[in-house]
Amino acid sequence: MDVITPAPRAAWRSVLADDSAALPEHAPEWLDALCQVGSYADASRMYSYADGRRFVLPLVRRTGVAGIWGYLLSYPPSWGMGGLVGRGADPAIVRAVLTDLRATGSHRISIRPDPRTFRDWSMATNESVTLVKRRAHVIDLSGGADAVLRRMHGSARQGVRVAERSGVRIEVDRSGELLDQYFGLYLLSVDRWADKQHEPRALARWRARRRDPLIKLRTMSESLGKAFVITMAYVDNRPAYGSITLLGQTAHYTRGAMDIERVGTTRAGDLAQWTTLLLACEHGCTAFHMGESGESTSLARYKEKFGAQPFDYAEIKLERLPYTRIDQGVRSLTKQALGFRDV
Repeated sequence: MDVITPAPRAAWRSVLADDSAALPEHAPEWLDALCQVGSYADASRMYSYADGRRFVLPLVRRTGVAGIWGYLLSYPPSWGMGGLVGRGADPAIVRAVLTDLRATGSHRISIRPDPRTFRDWSMATNESVTLVKRRAHVIDLSGGADAVLRRMHGSARQGVRVAERSGVRIEVDRSGELLDQYFGLYLLSVDRWADKQHEPRALARWRARRRDPLIKLRTMSESLGKAFVITMAYVDNRPAYGSITLLGQTAHYTRGAMDIERVGTTRAGDLAQWTTLLLACEHGCTAFHMGESGESTSLARYKEKFGAQPFDYAEIKLERLPYTRIDQGVRSLTKQALGFRDV
């Protein structure tokens, strides 16, 4: 196995195009956006075999004080999923990649793979690897829009009809023009989530602006171009529900926000979701990732009514010190002090 780092862009794009299951975040443009707005540098790695097989691991290196002793991520929190891209990966390939990563001497390595490929990763790991359990949902787009519609639950199809009768207007933006409107809905949602979780609104907004500042979303849009899609639903011509979806070989619904009072009983979110699903089918996507669901039963039900299937997987961490255990302990104590409730 030969290793080249950073991965050559032309070869990377060739590997990406050959993998029908690749995530939008596997594109080199996504990594460029990450490095542009965060304290990260390109550490991507290309793996080539004598039989012609090639794989790319999109990877960034944390710079500054936080990156002392080596901190590699695929990807950082709030930057989606990474892991290997390339047709024909199997547990043996993954095992070789993990061996290569250990040989870099980095103290911390974190990989959040595509949930659908986690079986390969789980078969390649051992007790020296820390696994952080996660759950995500994915919609199979095989058969096209008609097949997707048939697999949707009746309540989702009814929701689309209710929204249409309620006069909900949908606008799809692939230029970033509607980002300000989306960000306004996002801050309203942050306040609502903070109230449910017993978190001070000021703290919640500070964390939200730090996690997803508007400049970050604009950089994503500029880097991905038409692959960065904002779907906005309007009730009485005012923004009520907005989502951000990335398009590639597969689609990834990464963010959603709403003005819950304006949405009311209109089911605006259902129509927006169906509109985005149609766009993904037209784009030729093989699957529609609906993102993390955690342990939320209500969120799982919402996704499953559109035909999404749950995938239990884990974030993979190679650590020379117990960084993850310490981090989880500190977060737990902080939540207890705030009276924070995970909902």
